Amino acid sequence: MSTDSTRSTTPDFLASATTRRQLLSLAAVGGVGLATVRAAEPAAAAKGPGSNGETVRLTVLGTTDLHGNVFNWDYFNNREYDDKTHNDIGIAKASSIIKMRRAELGAASCLTLDAGDTIQGTPLAYYYAKIDPITGGSTHPMAAAMNAVGYDAAALGNHEFNYGIDTLRAFEKQLDFPLLSANTVHWKTGSPAFKPWVIKTVKLPGQKPIKVGILGLVTPGVAIWDKANVEGRLKFPGIVEQAKVFVPRLKAAGAEVVIVSCHSGTNGKSSWGDALPYVENASRLLAEQVPGIDAVLVGHSHVEVVDKATNAQTGKQVLLVEPLYWGMRVAELTLWLRKVRGQWQVVDSAGQLWDANAVPEDPAVTGAVQAAHEKVLAYVNGVIGTCTQAMSAASSRYEDTPAIDFINYVQADAVKKALAGTPEGALPMLSIAAPFNKLAAIPQGDVTIRDVAGLYIYDNTLLGIVLTGAQVKDYLEKSASYFVQYAGTGPVAADAITGAGGTPDYNYDIMGGLDADLTYDIDIAKAVGSRITNLAYGGAPVAADARFVVAINNYRQSGGGGFPGVTTAPVVYNRQIEIRQLLIDWATANKVIDPAVFSSTDWRLVSNGSPVTVTG
Repeated sequence: MSTDSTRSTTPDFLASATTRRQLLSLAAVGGVGLATVRAAEPAAAAKGPGSNGETVRLTVLGTTDLHGNVFNWDYFNNREYDDKTHNDIGIAKASSIIKMRRAELGAASCLTLDAGDTIQGTPLAYYYAKIDPITGGSTHPMAAAMNAVGYDAAALGNHEFNYGIDTLRAFEKQLDFPLLSANTVHWKTGSPAFKPWVIKTVKLPGQKPIKVGILGLVTPGVAIWDKANVEGRLKFPGIVEQAKVFVPRLKAAGAEVVIVSCHSGTNGKSSWGDALPYVENASRLLAEQVPGIDAVLVGHSHVEVVDKATNAQTGKQVLLVEPLYWGMRVAELTLWLRKVRGQWQVVDSAGQLWDANAVPEDPAVTGAVQAAHEKVLAYVNGVIGTCTQAMSAASSRYEDTPAIDFINYVQADAVKKALAGTPEGALPMLSIAAPFNKLAAIPQGDVTIRDVAGLYIYDNTLLGIVLTGAQVKDYLEKSASYFVQYAGTGPVAADAITGAGGTPDYNYDIMGGLDADLTYDIDIAKAVGSRITNLAYGGAPVAADARFVVAINNYRQSGGGGFPGVTTAPVVYNRQIEIRQLLIDWATANKVIDPAVFSSTDWRLVSNGSPVTVTG
């Protein structure tokens, strides 16, 4: 168990026990479902050390899916996140909770873990992967931040592989703790490519040391999402399959308690259908099917989980906790242990989440990263290219605009290039995009990263699926339900004909083609389901049995918005690349954004075949 000053020191502003407890009372996360596994400490604990049946407390503090967030800062809008509209974020806030809990419980009784997805997700992380890469000698800000917190171990996440294995190895070397993954193995030998587990010795005053085994596992989807980086070098066997191998090894090596840090959700589902023989979100299956596990720190799915699962073989309850993402929450997994024939055994457990909104940032963490943060602020506000004419998304809900055409062009271009040489690469290429942000605008002249990022305000990643012509029409019919039925030709206010039934703007998709124009009319005089007319590709009517590759975001492909056909459509591209970053990368590489390259009028609103005049 580490005893360095990083782990034992509480920030000065949290040094007062009264202050800590006031903040922690604000930070406790409540809610139906979360309280169900908050057990009271077992009665045997009251007997105290040295008595028969003595019980001691071991605490695991956990984070996951930090995605390059150190500060509570929105780099794309150049301001702090406001907890009135968005959770506060960042490992600096999470660190304050972690250090407060260590101070309250005793640092010697606490372990601190992370469940992966650390080095990708913000301009801060991107800068030190691509602009001033850590492979060239710079220090990754997440390494500096996590070392300042004092972690005991972290699991690999799938996004750790986004920038290539060399970048990941450089990050690994900068950490004061191990990166774990029992199911990241060498391509040829099948042997672990990273440390699969570690055993930590927890020494409590007057007690026999506790041997705690920590096993790391990652969702096997890396094999699909980062195929370009890992094929021929690394393989990713199933989570349950590998745990069945390594948990017994941990036990044989002396682990009395087994904690799994697992970058995998709990719902038992996969986004890849049958493309892999392993489950994407397998943490609950892990707890149910692999005996010997006491608790699982869950990651990957970006949700709050405090729950228990029953192991089918032993009947034992296994604790599962996931602390949201970006440092918004800290997980606390409490295990009560009792000696049985001289060996420690877990006799009860409880889960808790702590809310980062309630605490200030830890100055030890912010201080370690401040210089890098300031450098990246200058970067995102720096000019990366020019635009030949201004592009605004203000009217994108009701008319074809170059701003949305730009998104569709970049998405379709990325998928087409990735599919080159495959059978699907020869299919016509389409793309969908929604008018997320009415305020988005790229100015004529100099363009900054923030300008481009404003077009795409969500963290969606890009996929490519195959749809038939009939499915394309059905998709567009669903999208067209966004409009209120209207028989006139205007002028009519946009708000009077959009958002039918409360449909948000982000659930209205605009479709465009890459190599040839996809054209269609939306006749809002007609009933929902029969509004798409004159649907054509390259000037020819779209046949029902035609096949298209469609560039689509992960939210939509996974069922968000309830669009037909997409969740069961074949997935032919999925590298887990953020669409916003694709737009930035395209603008950076091409230097000039010229709407003449990608913009055309492909769709229009009509009423009984006549154009509708809409006012903003």
